[in-house]
Amino acid sequence: MADKVKLWFDSEVDYLEVTFSDGPGKMRPTRSDAVMKRVDEQGRIIGFSVFGVSRFRKDHPLEAEFTGEE
Repeated sequence: MADKVKLWFDSEVDYLEVTFSDGPGKMRPTRSDAVMKRVDEQGRIIGFSVFGVSRFRKDHPLEAEFTGEE
């Protein structure tokens, strides 16, 4: 688990980004249209982003699974 987590929210575009590492990485799609994962050169997940954050209701949370190649 990361020692530090960074969160960015841009309300103008309804976008949330969470990073576990400041190192370089690439965004990769997931099974969810709303979620992208950020992976390092070894394929380890170092963050994720969520598009359309406000559309998810409190009583019906977004679930995303980050396993294997998506």
